[in-house]
Amino acid sequence: MQHNVTIIGAGIVGICCALSLQDRGFAVQLIDPAEPGQETSFGNAGVISPWSIIPQAVPGIWKSIPGMLLGRNRPLRVHPAAWPKMIPWGMRFLAASSETKTRQTADTMEQLCQPSIALFQKHLAGTGHEDLITPSWYIHAFRQADNASLSDLGYAIRRQKGADIALIGPSDLRRLEPALSPRFQAAVVIKGQARARAPGDLARALCDKAQRQGARILRTKVTGLAQTDGGWAIATPLGVQQSAQVVLAAGVWSAELLRPLGLAPPLMAERGYHVEFPHAAAQLNNSIMDVDAKIVASSMLAGLRVAGGAEFAPIDAPANPRRQALLAQQARDMFPDLGSSTPRFWMGRRPSLPDSLPALGEYSGHKGLFAAFGHSHYGLMMAPKSGELIADLLNGAHPNTDLAALNPRRFDRSFGP
Repeated sequence: MQHNVTIIGAGIVGICCALSLQDRGFAVQLIDPAEPGQETSFGNAGVISPWSIIPQAVPGIWKSIPGMLLGRNRPLRVHPAAWPKMIPWGMRFLAASSETKTRQTADTMEQLCQPSIALFQKHLAGTGHEDLITPSWYIHAFRQADNASLSDLGYAIRRQKGADIALIGPSDLRRLEPALSPRFQAAVVIKGQARARAPGDLARALCDKAQRQGARILRTKVTGLAQTDGGWAIATPLGVQQSAQVVLAAGVWSAELLRPLGLAPPLMAERGYHVEFPHAAAQLNNSIMDVDAKIVASSMLAGLRVAGGAEFAPIDAPANPRRQALLAQQARDMFPDLGSSTPRFWMGRRPSLPDSLPALGEYSGHKGLFAAFGHSHYGLMMAPKSGELIADLLNGAHPNTDLAALNPRRFDRSFGP
């Protein structure tokens, strides 16, 4: 059976691509071996932030790397087997960390993140699950008050772009979030945000909508891609699927499908973890980041979730049990009233490119093959606009967005293949 468009990957990015393509009249098929939206898209902290526009690579980040690898909180880990890829990836990362590059990247991230709340609300309309997204603020909490400053580059860029941001002290912080440990002495509050109350349920509700609108879901693994006279042949254990056009939204698994085509994006599996306390007495009014530990907490339908960590490792490496123990302890440091229940533990694989931007657009030299992967820490909030851009491109429209920074071949000639 031939579909106008086949989307490889049914995470939140692939699902949003499907909905936007359907809005433009395309017949859509999604292929994924897992249940839609229940892999990487499932485990984030639920923050939907139009103002998460600051890349991971910022000026002076190189000074922080030893402390992140070896310090008390250890938010960064590199698996020994990942170092051969990590070194050239890291060179590209550091090359993107100048103030000029940071500001340019923030401009692009703004275009992807700003419409996230409105687009999610549009996609959820009529599903009966509109309440899966709720208004929220994003609170960046600091233990040392002197470390919280609105003059820091990330906050300064946001304010210059119009974000409603406030610096508050311990008493105001207690009023906003009484469950937070009194060790936190200051916070930067970013208003105008939202929160997914159950990211996995959100993805499932949107996928169900796509299916009701005619999308076909094929639960199998894609083993190869080949260009044909009429489009693309997609090899699977269930047989070859023919499609006029392909959107590759398989997250970190995208690289292995591109390699036989001579394409080698510098895509790393940046694993993140979460612990979720299903019976926590503590309830949060907003999403809270512990800036020191680089973890984010949100109250969700299934409990209080604390997510974070950056662990570069091979895709199939087992979960690191030390991360579970560390994250559970960090959660209890943030919220003394979590109770004694054993938290649920989860690990997922962020698809990370060195400049914090995804690969979005058609591959030159491979007509009909479109990239939609590499969203790193920002997949949930960038997904709806990514879907809109992909749908516009396939529909022959010219998006009102400069796509040069998102070109999937932008790394081809930098720091080697």
